[in-house]
Amino acid sequence: MARRLGDEAAEAIALSDLAGLRRMQGRAGEALVLTDQALARRRGLGVLPRVQRCLNNRGLLLESLGRYAECETALRESLALARQAGDADGEAVVHSNLGDLYEHSDPRAAIEWHERSLVLGEAMGDSRVRESGHRNIGYAHLTLGEPAGALEHFDRAPSISDGVDWRSGSQTRLGLVRALRDLDRSERAARECALLLERAERRADRYTAGLARHQQGLLHRSAGRTEETYEQWELTLDELDDLDGTDSPVVEELRDLLLSHRFG
Repeated sequence: MARRLGDEAAEAIALSDLAGLRRMQGRAGEALVLTDQALARRRGLGVLPRVQRCLNNRGLLLESLGRYAECETALRESLALARQAGDADGEAVVHSNLGDLYEHSDPRAAIEWHERSLVLGEAMGDSRVRESGHRNIGYAHLTLGEPAGALEHFDRAPSISDGVDWRSGSQTRLGLVRALRDLDRSERAARECALLLERAERRADRYTAGLARHQQGLLHRSAGRTEETYEQWELTLDELDDLDGTDSPVVEELRDLLLSHRFG
């Protein structure tokens, strides 16, 4: 409809929203194509705050696709625009995404970026930014092999804004399950995993449900319930066809695990 009316602003919004949906489905490649189309229109319109946010989204998608150099370029441009506009919220989000990027090469530096984002969130009283900061610091600690440090932040995050942002909250709970599993706190990990799966199914979010079932399988395996583990993972791949065709590494990991089980 936007194209029929020649409304480029409305078209850019629709493209960005559709990109967001593809990202939530785990289809980062498709989301990037749509984001680039939206960015071209936003640059043409010259509305810098919209360009800044679009660049930030572009960086986030490039990071998930492993295109790290392009990611940093997009995020640095987004950060410059946020500072130019005095947009503390935009700056906090870019700091967070730069932290995600640096986690691949230097998790300690990643924590510093996330702490900058957290400081801005505290100053603004923004629960969304604060929750995101704690969640991301938790993931950086997991990368460093420090599950106890990770658990501290994963435990703090839900108390800030649990339920406000489903995507953020679900990622926090996935990290929480991983930290608990690494600490051999299997009973609580199983409870948290079951809660996440219940919430995902209530929202018909099959992608997140698949990630939760993946963690359930890992918990079963740690408990020595081998056959139950592989039955769970078979069910995940059979039932959650929404995972198929995504950019998530979980799908390939599950296929490799099942293949090694069948022929190992």
